[in-house]
Amino acid sequence: MAGNGFFTNRGVDVKVAALAKSYRTSAEEVRALKGIDWQIAAGEAIALMGPSGCGKTTLLNILGGVDHASAGEIVVGGDKLATLGERELERYRLLKIGFVFQFFNLIPTLTAFENLELPMLIAGTAADERARRCEGLLGMVGLAEKMHKRPEELSGGEQQRVAVALALANDPALILADEPTGNLDTENTASISALFVSLAERYGKTVIMASHDPKAVEQFKKVYHMRDGRFVA
Repeated sequence: MAGNGFFTNRGVDVKVAALAKSYRTSAEEVRALKGIDWQIAAGEAIALMGPSGCGKTTLLNILGGVDHASAGEIVVGGDKLATLGERELERYRLLKIGFVFQFFNLIPTLTAFENLELPMLIAGTAADERARRCEGLLGMVGLAEKMHKRPEELSGGEQQRVAVALALANDPALILADEPTGNLDTENTASISALFVSLAERYGKTVIMASHDPKAVEQFKKVYHMRDGRFVA
């Protein structure tokens, strides 16, 4: 991996207290999260394990400022999310959070380089710094020679590596990965999981990865299990 020159922001503490989330459907009220208390130290790599519908994605969406809690407190690096307005949440998502999803979410008409450049353009990063960071981050994930390829010209594992680099474009403190290996084979699953762990161990990022696959979380030292909106032993 490349040197530490691309990362200046260290990871952040994450704390939730009595966190609850309910959804109203036409038939019933769904309690997705049921009073979670949880704390993560800055620079830790954490895995969330559990079946579909257990609350993993809901928890990540709330931590990432994409969704709002029904009750409880969420504090990420000193930011109390419930107190942030919409403009503040937009900046929070753009600069403090790096998202990685199961589906790579790359713009198909843009090259790997151009996909990475886009969030930096939105953040107002200067052109020479954008180029330096795009080249460095794609080199870090082993794709320096493919930076001018479009997603359709890359394998699934390569597309997910671009997606990880994309999540790091604005040097976020917290990386949230939701089933990032769900569409990958065993070899690429291990490789992507190792990349997430290294972001914490080598660069001090806080990383939370959700998965239902035991193989995907083997390299994580801390694994929390969820079921029915709660953590279980």
